[in-house]
Amino acid sequence: MKIVVLASGSKGNSTYIEYKNTKILIDLGISQLALTKKLDEIGVNIDDIDAILITHTHIDHVGGLKTFIKKHNTKIYLSKIMYDELGLNIVNHEFIESENIIINDIKINVIKTSHDTNDSMGFVIKADKELVYITDTGYINKKYFKDIYNKNVYIFESNHDLEMLIDGKYPYYLKQRILGDKGHLSNKDSSYYLSKLTGEQTSHIILAHLSEDNNTEEKALESLYNALEKENKHINNIMVAKQKESILIEV
Repeated sequence: MKIVVLASGSKGNSTYIEYKNTKILIDLGISQLALTKKLDEIGVNIDDIDAILITHTHIDHVGGLKTFIKKHNTKIYLSKIMYDELGLNIVNHEFIESENIIINDIKINVIKTSHDTNDSMGFVIKADKELVYITDTGYINKKYFKDIYNKNVYIFESNHDLEMLIDGKYPYYLKQRILGDKGHLSNKDSSYYLSKLTGEQTSHIILAHLSEDNNTEEKALESLYNALEKENKHINNIMVAKQKESILIEV
C-alpha cells in the first residue's frame, strides 16, 4: 500500500492511497492546480483516481471539490447530510449509508467522529495492510476502539498544544470550540489514544492537522514519544504531516 499525505492543516487537506490497481483520495481541500502538481510528483495522473472519500464539509477538506467535479467524473463518497450541506450537483456520487464500503481492491470501515458540523467521519482503510485515518474530532467513541486497535498505520490528528491554545491570541469562543467534544484532538489527547491503540503491528504514525498558531512539530512529537514510553511502546516511523510538503510511505 502506498500512502501520501498531500497536504495537512487548516489551509487544506488531502491524502492519496494506492493499492494494486485502486487509487483513492481522502478529502479534497486543495486546489486543482495543487492536486495535479502533487500527484504528478508521485507519477499519478489525476484522471486515474477511482474515488474520493469526504470526511466532512469544512472548506479545508472540500475546498477543491467544486472545480474538480466540473472537469472529472470521479465517484465521490459522502453522506446524504454532507451532500445537502455542500449544495453541489455531484453527478457521480455514492452515499455512505453503512459502516462498510468496498472500492475495487480496498475495503473501508467508517468511523463516526465528533466535530462541529452535521456529519463527520474517519476511515479504516483495509488492503494487505490497514490504515486508520482520523482527524477533526473532539474525541473518539470507545465503541470504535476494537476497530482501530493495532493497525499498521495511523494518520491521526494532533491539532494543538493546550498551553499554547489557552495562552494564545484566539478569542474565548474559538478556544472553547477547539477544546470541546466537537472540536479537535490536542497533543495530549492524541498521544493518549495512540499510546493505547498502537500495537505490535504498528509501523508508522503520521501526526496530522497541526495548528499553525497553537502547536509545533516538536511539542506534538514530544507528547507522543512520552506517552508511548509510558506504555513501553516503540514505533519505528513517526512523522508530522505538513501543509505544503507531501509525505510518502509504503507499507
